[in-house]
Amino acid sequence: MAGQLNPHLLLAVPLAPLAGSAIAGLLGTKFFGNVVGRKVSHTATILGVLIALIISVQTLLAVIDGATYNGTLYTWMTVAGLKLEVGFLIDSLTAMMMCVVTFVSLMVHIYTIGYMKDDDGYNRFFSYISLFTFSMLMLVMSNNFLQLFFGWEAVGLVSYLLIGFWYTRPTAIKANMKAFLVNRVGDFGFILGIGLLLAYAGSMNYGEVFAKRGELAQLTLPGTDWMLLTVACICLFVGAMGKSAQFPLHVWLPDSMEGPTPISALIHAATMVTAGIFMVTRMSPLFELSDTALSVILVIGAITALFMGFLGTMQTDIKRVVAYSTLSQLGYMTVALGASAYSVAVFHLMTHAFFKALLFLGAGSVIIGMHHDQDMRNMGGLRKYMPITWITSLLGSLALIGTPFFSGFYSKDSIIEAAAESHLAGSGFAYFAVLASVFVTAFYSFRMYFMVFHGEERFGKADAHGHDDHHAPAAAHGAHDDHAHDAHGHDAHDAHDDHEHHGLAPGQKPHESPLVVTLPLILLAIPSVIIGFFAISPLVFGDFFKNVIFVGENHKALEELAHEFHGPIAMAVHSLTSAPLWLAIAGVATAYYFYMVNPRVPAWFKDKFSAIYTLLDNKYYMDKFNDVVFAGGARMLGTGLWTIGDKGLIDGLVVNGSAKVVNWFSKVTRLWQSGYIYHYAFVMIIGVLGFLVWFMPFPFGK
Repeated sequence: MAGQLNPHLLLAVPLAPLAGSAIAGLLGTKFFGNVVGRKVSHTATILGVLIALIISVQTLLAVIDGATYNGTLYTWMTVAGLKLEVGFLIDSLTAMMMCVVTFVSLMVHIYTIGYMKDDDGYNRFFSYISLFTFSMLMLVMSNNFLQLFFGWEAVGLVSYLLIGFWYTRPTAIKANMKAFLVNRVGDFGFILGIGLLLAYAGSMNYGEVFAKRGELAQLTLPGTDWMLLTVACICLFVGAMGKSAQFPLHVWLPDSMEGPTPISALIHAATMVTAGIFMVTRMSPLFELSDTALSVILVIGAITALFMGFLGTMQTDIKRVVAYSTLSQLGYMTVALGASAYSVAVFHLMTHAFFKALLFLGAGSVIIGMHHDQDMRNMGGLRKYMPITWITSLLGSLALIGTPFFSGFYSKDSIIEAAAESHLAGSGFAYFAVLASVFVTAFYSFRMYFMVFHGEERFGKADAHGHDDHHAPAAAHGAHDDHAHDAHGHDAHDAHDDHEHHGLAPGQKPHESPLVVTLPLILLAIPSVIIGFFAISPLVFGDFFKNVIFVGENHKALEELAHEFHGPIAMAVHSLTSAPLWLAIAGVATAYYFYMVNPRVPAWFKDKFSAIYTLLDNKYYMDKFNDVVFAGGARMLGTGLWTIGDKGLIDGLVVNGSAKVVNWFSKVTRLWQSGYIYHYAFVMIIGVLGFLVWFMPFPFGK
């Protein structure tokens, strides 16, 4: 089916979820009087995403056969020769992203039926997640920077709505505002990068900008000796740092766990946070011309991969462990980008989307069974009560730590090898970071697994741990971190008033989630296990991304990997003698000893290394640094502008100053208004005399 794809059929991919979102969001809410019920809302949105998935799969098959599309669908306006358009670029990269986004979104939509069934905002939630799917599809299908920026900002806006979905909770409002503001920092850099390319390339179309990359590479930023492309690429990457939560713009993602679990899986595993990875990959023709930009990407990714993993070892909230795992894996993808192994980064993006969505939804299933308790210290022994959640979570964890033959193994090991083969500045540190992260990932993943599914049953006890400090305000007011049905199917707000027990009551036992929740877990577990085995050859070492991803001749990392690759089976067998596998085994063994054999060891480490514990517990003090420096600086600036600008200049000088001048002038002129006629006559005489002198001929006058 080589040739052009049907643009009208492609248009249905983003528009189908948008139509479903409109039905649920308008007709299913108070806005239009709740015209349709819950069944119509979730049916419309699921059908929309299903249509998008079917067309996406058909598109992928057509692209594999050689079909492509790159064209304008709508011209918004033309300004001084600059065309602002809506258009699609459909190639292998886009088609793969379309399938990943729509498949994970469909699983989340189905899962939501069970998870949110007792929530008053049921229809609104379906509208939001379907609108998010539309936004992400517009982003990945775009063929120009204008549409890319539209999708980029749209996913940010909808994530703001989803993180703050329970808008009556102060913690949720704080979290969504934090995400919004941090992303604005990244987006400021992103739009600067787009502006630079527009100013010097004269176009917003990808193809036209890429065609001028040779000319752009010869330019310097006016007034400096910096390469224009280096500055533009770093600015674009700053945008990716915000969306893909790279250090130091990572601080919003863990707090975004305040939203319901389904959006954690959708936004923070498969879609929004991978937008930055996709964008840099799409811009590979530009990034390949700047080794400086690639080195920056490499180092930032390495810092994120290692140091965010350390924070995952400290968490007791099950969702936050998975959140810090997401940060670390995004760091892996970024390292691959910096090593010019773009196809490996996208490969890990795909495998990670499946097993991380699985882990998030598995965590949500545990939360349902635990009656909304997210504290892992109150769990244990859930394996016999929740067998489907247990086995799917185990498969997801094995994929995450890079177990041979699982999907995560092929993508993670390829990233580690790519970092080792890169010769850019910072590659040595990057290799150490991603290698050390293997142990850290295995440790925190199986720490969570053992604490939740094995060992002593710690639930249903009067001295159960409360939430961590972050959730305390919400818990104190009867709010809950996740608002799904409880052990008896009741609404959380009905089951818990003000100070009732949060979690399983004494005597209560966990229960397996309903089929509408476990089915997506099973369907996500399948690609989490097998897709890496089948996809590594065509995606990384085949021609799947030919003429889509560009790698410079001086960047040999991927070429070196290709020389050493002899098939997925040989790669798995070879790993038996490699450092990453043994580091992963060591991480699992350490977690087993710490939390199953000798649980006193973590407390001993806490006492002996209290300084490190405090540093990690405070998340490297990044939040406090931002509060003091940026938030405090903004407050000082605002106070200064108010004191000097508003009070001093505007009120003091302009408003009050003008009033004082008028007052002074009126007081002076008032002295001449005595009310005596002879005073006025005297002034008139003086005036006439003055006129006579002025108009008298020279030498007396002028």
